[in-house]
Amino acid sequence: MTLFVEASEPLAMLSGPRWLALEVKYLDRAVSFYEAFLDLDVRREAAEEAALAVGDADLILRAPGDVPRGGLHTHYALAIPRDSYDDWFARLEERFDLEEATFGESRSLYFYDTEGNCVELGQRDVAHPDGGVAGLFEIVLEVEALDPATAFYERLGFDVVDRGDERRRVRLSTGELDLELWEPQLGLADGRGGVHVDFGVAAADPAGAAASVEDAAMGSEDVAEGVRIRDPDGHYVTLVAD
Repeated sequence: MTLFVEASEPLAMLSGPRWLALEVKYLDRAVSFYEAFLDLDVRREAAEEAALAVGDADLILRAPGDVPRGGLHTHYALAIPRDSYDDWFARLEERFDLEEATFGESRSLYFYDTEGNCVELGQRDVAHPDGGVAGLFEIVLEVEALDPATAFYERLGFDVVDRGDERRRVRLSTGELDLELWEPQLGLADGRGGVHVDFGVAAADPAGAAASVEDAAMGSEDVAEGVRIRDPDGHYVTLVAD
């Protein structure tokens, strides 16, 4: 059953992403893929998961096991400096059937990783000494129904910045992290919203933000990083003290 949640003024301000976790079948293979094609460095590694550096955030690759699991078939976007886009395109088109899209003055390219996640590299006003990946700026979640999911994340602290005209989608943002909510569908580059996604976002007041959605969340618990919430569609979002 889907609960409708009325939007209200958020109790705590959210900011940048702290991590995005993806479930992978073979951890070594997935780590090697991201090291080879995106030049990501391993920040830490254990038997069941590895965290790769994407700016200040982590891209966590997680083998099947305990919950929260990582997202499956998740469309997400990584930020690259504007002047490195052509170099990235030339490099990746040798191995992938790339697709492109333009958003105003910004371009994005799309390809798929070993697990069927749609990886987007998008031009942003960021810097990197080697023109590499400088951050995580977008995560796409699959939701059962847009209205209650949108209201839930508005209460949590995201602001609606765009609604789809031709596709069933809503874009929300903290200013540093964009969250796209899609009802089941194929989107750009035939990407899909992720299911049982696990991500972290910085919050000025994690407990206050969690309390604002307590009546609609499937669950909430204190964890080492902050407060972990399970949203009505089964995604896990952890609010981390900023």
